[in-house]
Amino acid sequence: MARVTVSLDADLAIEVMLLAGTKSPQDAVELIVRDYLERGRRTEARTGNTADQDRLADRRSAPEEGR
Repeated sequence: MARVTVSLDADLAIEVMLLAGTKSPQDAVELIVRDYLERGRRTEARTGNTADQDRLADRRSAPEEGR
């Protein structure tokens, strides 16, 4: 996998290290980014994605039965 170098403010790097519980800023940022991506995937799995909007729009526009 390709590597990318990113410059961060020292205070931000320290906060990320404390939040992630690591001693290395590189590891901390990697953990935070991986967690962010996984959280997005979990949210998408629970709520659907933009392709599901067409399917749901048809259901919402149909009149409700039994009223």
